[in-house]
Amino acid sequence: MRRTVLLTAAISLQGVLALNVTDDASLFWGTYRPNLYFGLKPRLPLSLLTGLAWFGLNDYNGYREIRHSCEQGDGLAGYTWTEHDLRQGGIQVLKDPKNNLELTTELLKFPGGEHGGSWAARIKGRPMDPSHPSKNSLIFSVAIEGLGSLGMDTAATTDGLESAETTFSGSSIDLGDFQIRFVHSESSQMVEEGQLSQEFRDRIGKTHYVGRSLPAGTTWMTKDMIYKAILEFAMPIATKYQEQQKSLPEPAFLLALPDDITSGSNIYAIQKQFEGEFTFDIFYESASGGHRLDASVFEKELKSFKDSFDHRFEHAFPISPSSPPGLVAFSKAITSNLLGGIGYFYGDSIVDASALDRDADEDDDEDQDGFVDDAQIKRNARAAVAPPRGLLTATPSRPFFPRGFYWDEGFHLLHIGAWDNDLSLEILKSWIDLIDENGWVGREQILGAEARSKVPEEFQMQFPTYANPPTLTMAVTAFIERVKHSSPDPLADQLGFADPAQMTFTVPPSADASFDTDRLLDPVAAREYLVSIYPALRRHYDWLRRTQRGQIKQWTGRSARARNEGYRWRGRSEEHVLTSGLDDYPRASSHIGELHLDLISWVGFFSRTMREIAEFLGESDDEQELRQIEADIMMNIDDLHWNEKEQMYCDASVDDDDESFHVCHRGYVSLFPFLLELLPASSSHLKPILDMISDPEQLWSPYGIRSLSKSHPLFGTNENYWRGPIWIQMNFLALRALHKTYAATPGPHQEQAKRIYDELRRNVIDNVFKEYERTGYVWEQYDAITGEGRRSHPFTGWTSLVTLIISEKY
Repeated sequence: MRRTVLLTAAISLQGVLALNVTDDASLFWGTYRPNLYFGLKPRLPLSLLTGLAWFGLNDYNGYREIRHSCEQGDGLAGYTWTEHDLRQGGIQVLKDPKNNLELTTELLKFPGGEHGGSWAARIKGRPMDPSHPSKNSLIFSVAIEGLGSLGMDTAATTDGLESAETTFSGSSIDLGDFQIRFVHSESSQMVEEGQLSQEFRDRIGKTHYVGRSLPAGTTWMTKDMIYKAILEFAMPIATKYQEQQKSLPEPAFLLALPDDITSGSNIYAIQKQFEGEFTFDIFYESASGGHRLDASVFEKELKSFKDSFDHRFEHAFPISPSSPPGLVAFSKAITSNLLGGIGYFYGDSIVDASALDRDADEDDDEDQDGFVDDAQIKRNARAAVAPPRGLLTATPSRPFFPRGFYWDEGFHLLHIGAWDNDLSLEILKSWIDLIDENGWVGREQILGAEARSKVPEEFQMQFPTYANPPTLTMAVTAFIERVKHSSPDPLADQLGFADPAQMTFTVPPSADASFDTDRLLDPVAAREYLVSIYPALRRHYDWLRRTQRGQIKQWTGRSARARNEGYRWRGRSEEHVLTSGLDDYPRASSHIGELHLDLISWVGFFSRTMREIAEFLGESDDEQELRQIEADIMMNIDDLHWNEKEQMYCDASVDDDDESFHVCHRGYVSLFPFLLELLPASSSHLKPILDMISDPEQLWSPYGIRSLSKSHPLFGTNENYWRGPIWIQMNFLALRALHKTYAATPGPHQEQAKRIYDELRRNVIDNVFKEYERTGYVWEQYDAITGEGRRSHPFTGWTSLVTLIISEKY
């Protein structure tokens, strides 16, 4: 029944909703608005939006700082999902010292019916410091987008609602009929005392509300609507007191919603003003689900969810009993925050149409006309609005990067896949569905007005000649490894042309049998999935090699056994190569003859992944072609990028005499053949790399591997983004390479690799954990000298890979 309903919903929306590859309605509803502190929506382009907002009532200044969207400037001491599973629910703790409020949001999903099931949320608050006042206004909004209806059933009055329960009803094609109930507990104390309370006795201690009609495409602008509604109510009253030179009333009495609903309202907000501890529940009940939810049902199921989560986490990410106190809770939190950062985005985007005008098979104009830098490309760009698309994706940082990033997503999916195989493949398929007919996919997915509101205008346009590290391929290789691990027979036999009826396999049951997260580990299903994504991946692979190809034979002194396998990132400026993901990492001066070591390494890794898929699918012609490309790349990494004098891999460029030369900057770029495990364990180049990594004057620190050598003249200079700071995803790659290949392969350097692995793993875990305990956050990067967290926070995208490092799940 679920499959029929989701298919009908997709067809009714003219095919814009991608079908769920796992055929499971458990992913229909979710915390798919990660840019909000707490917001839910279904995986539908136009549907129901919900969100939480709050502000302090201890004085009038609190109203100016409504908390709604995640903002680093809000000064929260931490907001952490302590448990989160997208299929079941989650628990989040938010600490707001300015308003003396510790807020807890709890969510449970109840499957059933034909429209995605029901859900319940509990919002709890208590003073962080009980010895000080804690008065807060809690506002929850619901909005309907597109075709559908939503209205308040509770009888409206102009001075608030006395009942503890407020009810709304709605309907849409995709959600069917539904009801939303807001209920606060009898033990919760509303703000009823304060200056001039007698003058407001008809309104105090009640639930307040507002309903407004917002233009299509703007219902996400809840905070603006709340500001305006409260201001329209408060200003006339405040002006009267000021004119009479009287003191203003208790803030709660003025900073209230106006208790009115305009005709045709498509967004509503409910306000409850509490003093001290409080609890209120929101019950969303789908008519076809047949649920009648209440507090007792919620409390019983919440305990079951916690027990299930703990058991499943222990199974998925085992941690040594001798680990430091708090490490298990930390690992759960960063995993839960990654899962709580998954969003569903839908909308149009801005692309450079001038690049789309060229034929897909044309080579880059730079080959004929010389180097074109990023600034010139942007000056010549012709902005166009691309049609609306949908994307299910994890996000790097809820306050700072609440959107899809290609460079980040492959790392996210390694962690997500270890928790929920099928969810990771659902997300991967959503990304692959964005690959266009030429093979391009934008490196940032800024879909819709809400997503664009968090991005400076100069960074909103995406360029169809710009690439990004193809990290999605890491998710494919991880999936193949999980299938291998789950099946007793060789993978090639399982995924080849054998008769499926003759196949035997064993898929280990999920740790929680109430739902299945491993359906696609069935070898037959795995093969079908790989078949479904292979054509688009192949287009993308061919596009990457075609559009980022570099020049070899045109320059003197450049010798390579394979004439075509050299690569250069497009879209760079003199100071930045943003497309590489390593922004300000030192490079040569801009030149059309540049060759980038990291890019040829990524193409080599992509070639290996595509060759493995082709082999498994029996695509023998593709397999043979890809095997040769992979071998050519491996040769050219040595031929074009190894510098014997410096004993390191380097970028290459061209001088004023058209002579090729190496550009050597010790740091992450010089490690790429090692990081992506392209370098054979028997290579004579391995020891210099291991020596560089372990040298405290170069890359080694007590906190992780630095991005640039401590001895480099540019270390720590200018914006200092990739010029020294420690990045966890790069340390993860190093640890994975050491653990799986270099410390695992007998040879002269195995013991050195083992020593580096053990100490590096301990350093990374200890520092990220220490900073989390000190600050309440995990960070985008860590200081190369002190190990302190730097820049965006919370950054539970690839920094959450620490969970995999702790459990040694690479």
